[in-house]
Amino acid sequence: MQDFYEVLGISKEADADTIKKAYRKLAMQYHPDRNPGDKEAEDKFKAAASAYDVLGTTEKKAQYDRFGHQAYTQNGRGGSGGGFQDVDDIFSAFGDVFGDLFGGGGGGSRSQGRNRNQPRRGSDLRYMTEVTFKEVIEGSEKDIEFDTEDNCKVCNGSGAEKGKEPITCKTCGGAGQVRVSQGFFQMATTCPQCQGQGAVVKDPCKPCRGQGRIKQHRKIKLTIPAGVDTGTRLRVSNEGEGGYRGGPAGDLYVQIQVASDARFERDGDNLYSALAADYLMLLLGGEVEVETVIGKKSLEIPKGTQVGERLVLKGEGIPSLRGSRRGDLIFQVGVEFPKKLQKEEEELLRQIAQKRGHETKCGAKGSFFSRKK
Repeated sequence: MQDFYEVLGISKEADADTIKKAYRKLAMQYHPDRNPGDKEAEDKFKAAASAYDVLGTTEKKAQYDRFGHQAYTQNGRGGSGGGFQDVDDIFSAFGDVFGDLFGGGGGGSRSQGRNRNQPRRGSDLRYMTEVTFKEVIEGSEKDIEFDTEDNCKVCNGSGAEKGKEPITCKTCGGAGQVRVSQGFFQMATTCPQCQGQGAVVKDPCKPCRGQGRIKQHRKIKLTIPAGVDTGTRLRVSNEGEGGYRGGPAGDLYVQIQVASDARFERDGDNLYSALAADYLMLLLGGEVEVETVIGKKSLEIPKGTQVGERLVLKGEGIPSLRGSRRGDLIFQVGVEFPKKLQKEEEELLRQIAQKRGHETKCGAKGSFFSRKK
């Protein structure tokens, strides 16, 4: 089976717009209206559609990049990568991609007209929410509020008064578009009578005013698992836009943004922080109280710890999103000197300096040590 990127003539680094443009170009070149009776052109038209079906969808593209055609050999068109057997099926799936070029050429607009008043899935929705490091470590629940549209339950999305149905538009015959030939091409425009709906409502439904849709303010409780990071996307099934004519709702995708915290920096599951320790603590060792994300902990400082060393609190970092392990909290050691010494402290330090082979001198600019020769 030919590589999908080769079929569309693009590189693996191509973005979504490039992929779509490549498909549109091939759809125009091998469209059945331009190649009547040409079996080879029809096969290339199907191959381009199969490639776009995979590469034009983020999730499918990721699977294909990882596993190749093996990821799409199980479930017909949705996963075969070569499963479009019927040209009308392509028009139905991708009419929006090249319908403006051919008016759905040879079936696109007719397919749309047939499906316009049939049940179909609502759109997916996107939402962004911010969480703190504490919520990242402990997990949390958040109330998510947003506005969307849903099917009118009174008319089931038809827009017509209960017990009545819209009347098929006589101008477009239910297609929602009227087609005009301009030389070799067929151009389509929205039907002026039904405004693209394919039907006309004579007796509009009062709750939705004939629109078939009603606005809704939604509020749901979202569970945020421990370990999420900026860019993590959570999928909430069936909480997106309501379906049309009784179709299923879309999904809600929640994008996570982790708020910055001046005390910590994150690297994977580990957290990093700065520790300014008293110079005597570094020399003599001991315990200090340090801040973690969820409270204070005791940290052991070994004798003779040097500036720049790293001290680790095991298991005080970020929980792994895909396992039971938890990262560490790592402190970069700095030193804190007193700005002024008491007389007794200074005398003791001079005695220590002399014992270590230094002699102290006092000048106009203050004390300093020099090594004895």
